[in-house]
Amino acid sequence: MTALDFQALAPHLTLTGALLLILLVVSFRRSHRLTAALTLLALVAAFATLPFGLSAGTKEVTPLLLLDSYAAFFNGLFIIIAAVTALLSHRYLKGSAGSQDEFYLLLLIATLGAMTLASAQHFAAVLLGLEVLSISLYTLVAYPEEDNPPLEAALKYLVLSGVGSTTMLFGMALIYHAVGGMGFAEIGAFAASGERSDVWLAAGLLMFIAGAAFKLSLIPFHMWTPDVYQGAPAPVTGYLATVSKAAVFAMLLRFTLQADLLDKGVAFTLLAVMAVLSMVVGNLLALLQESIKRLLAYSSIAHMGYLMIGLLVLATLSDPAMAVETALVFLAGYLAMTLAAFAVVSEISSAAAGDRERIDEYTGLFWRRPALAFVLTLTLLSLAGIPLTAGFIAKFYLFMAGIEGALWGLVWAMILGSAIAIYYYLKIVFAMTQRQPEGGAPPTSVLGMAVLVVLGVIVLALGVYPTPLIELSGAIAQSLIGGL
Repeated sequence: MTALDFQALAPHLTLTGALLLILLVVSFRRSHRLTAALTLLALVAAFATLPFGLSAGTKEVTPLLLLDSYAAFFNGLFIIIAAVTALLSHRYLKGSAGSQDEFYLLLLIATLGAMTLASAQHFAAVLLGLEVLSISLYTLVAYPEEDNPPLEAALKYLVLSGVGSTTMLFGMALIYHAVGGMGFAEIGAFAASGERSDVWLAAGLLMFIAGAAFKLSLIPFHMWTPDVYQGAPAPVTGYLATVSKAAVFAMLLRFTLQADLLDKGVAFTLLAVMAVLSMVVGNLLALLQESIKRLLAYSSIAHMGYLMIGLLVLATLSDPAMAVETALVFLAGYLAMTLAAFAVVSEISSAAAGDRERIDEYTGLFWRRPALAFVLTLTLLSLAGIPLTAGFIAKFYLFMAGIEGALWGLVWAMILGSAIAIYYYLKIVFAMTQRQPEGGAPPTSVLGMAVLVVLGVIVLALGVYPTPLIELSGAIAQSLIGGL
């Protein structure tokens, strides 16, 4: 490895070094506040090294990783979300009977796994990043360990996620058997040679897509999602709903581009059917929920269905850069509004008292905590795709890309799903506006409120002035396509 390789790896190396340092500190002194502060410093330092890593240019560090502006974009998002999760978790975990320091170590390890997935261009790196992320999440979901719901959620996630990972791994093995290599570019070269119809390649690709669909909660691989979202601690649920899904999609999008296997064949049809089912069925099931965490779980299933439009138009658009730009714009908006929604749930919940997840617990929130209610309302309107919010811009981009790519079935499914979603989002808003004089105000913190305000501003700013995000996404898309 050269000096430029180490420079390109600066964010990964910074986070790894900080992780080892925090591990040593925790070994000698246990302090919840100190560990949380060191975690935030580590994430800030890793984020600060992103420009330094980018200045090395696009670097292929061994055949496993490709460090470019695309990876840096996702790495920046992952680090920011991890920092928000750490801030929210400090108040949430205060007073819990379990160990708190290890929570932050696992959070950093999970973030490192997600960053590896975003840079992966080889199945070995995919497996490494996926397992580092998943194994950390198994334990994070179980916090606090003395409560039954988190333990039950962690067990379900462990078993079912293990099945998904095994399916992906077996698919990788079949693809390797057909191709004789595990690099994304090698698979693309094999497909371009006229062997696209190889039965082992087709079977491996279908199993790989099925495993990725499980990680993304696409129907019919979605059953774990509402149970795990409901049982996991609120800050972990927010992290799981954002980072874990964005990391898998980042890998899947790069794989699709480099391997060039998403034609109008079986893989395309399979993803299109799962996308339509996720958009329609996900929103219909959300109508039945009385738990806000389960409702947001089904909402995330529907949004992953929407996101598949950004992937599928790669096969129908003459300019693949537009498809990548569409996916990046939508994903950035989805991450912002989903994180904001779970941040509100986290801020009025605690590990000691349990999560406030029933919708009736939010009755009268406008009169008890108007700032919290305003942020949650703004987030729900954004998830519904109301104009002047990030969600509107995100869905508008998908809508235009779907029309340009003539994916009419997917476009109509998105319209139908979005129309259904308005009802259950407004159901929560209506509950918050009802007067309920009895009962105290939920506990909040100054730091938590500051985080919520910033997230609310981001959701609003991306809807009112999305130009910087659009320009950044367009530049990254052009760079990614130009490097193929």
